[in-house]
Amino acid sequence: MVKYCSDSCKEAHREQHENICKEIYDDALFKDHPPRDDCPICLIPLPGVELVGFETCCGKHICSGCILEICASDKKSGGNQQEKCPYCRERDSRTDKQAIKRLKKLMKAGNGEAFNVLAMDYENGTCGMPQDYHKANELFLRGGELGCAMAYHNLGNSYQYGTGVEVDKVKAKHYFELAAMNGCIYARHNLGFIELDGGNNDRAYRHFIISARDGDKNSLGEVMKGYKKGLVTKDDYASTLRAYQKRQDEMKSAARDKMAAHVEGVPTKPWKGGILY
Repeated sequence: MVKYCSDSCKEAHREQHENICKEIYDDALFKDHPPRDDCPICLIPLPGVELVGFETCCGKHICSGCILEICASDKKSGGNQQEKCPYCRERDSRTDKQAIKRLKKLMKAGNGEAFNVLAMDYENGTCGMPQDYHKANELFLRGGELGCAMAYHNLGNSYQYGTGVEVDKVKAKHYFELAAMNGCIYARHNLGFIELDGGNNDRAYRHFIISARDGDKNSLGEVMKGYKKGLVTKDDYASTLRAYQKRQDEMKSAARDKMAAHVEGVPTKPWKGGILY
């Protein structure tokens, strides 16, 4: 954002401006996360990605509690009829081809989450897509640019572990930071460990505190460890604990608790985004 009047001016002042830019960047990086979106049905703030469904018909994120209740109601009233979207009531995709067609329609409308979903299909070779890490990373990047925090997080993982690209820890951290600034608690938690590994305890626990305040249980555990080691003050720990509980209460519903209990009893494969997490 700085314009120099001459080469000599640039040489004399660039270092000063660079430091100011770093301060501005850190101010943005360490802000509390923006408010979570509400489920469009129950109007309660959405929980983590493991308890949220993305509908390719309307592009809405629906909490698992509403999906469970509405699908159960549909089955009672309609028997074996094809399931419908809990929000727009469009029938679910009958084939992988139809699901991909719907995703591409959302992508044309600029839906960043649709880019992220299709990218994961390319990464995993699912929904009829060939496994193509390069294509997946292109889509992750575009999804992130359109505001999907998880797309930036997944791209950070690609650089962290060399999935379709050369391992590049600097780029991995950069994309985790972009994801965190857009409210991704998983990327924020990963940044905490990256800073710990670099010996930057203050920055690490600032990350853990922000993600814990936004409802991340694992980050809260790290804040507790930091408090026991004397790296987090008593006041910071207490305020983080209160903020965490407030966020949990805001996201709570009987239907979500019911779905969470069901999910806990179902074995799942490790999620790629949880390697550091």
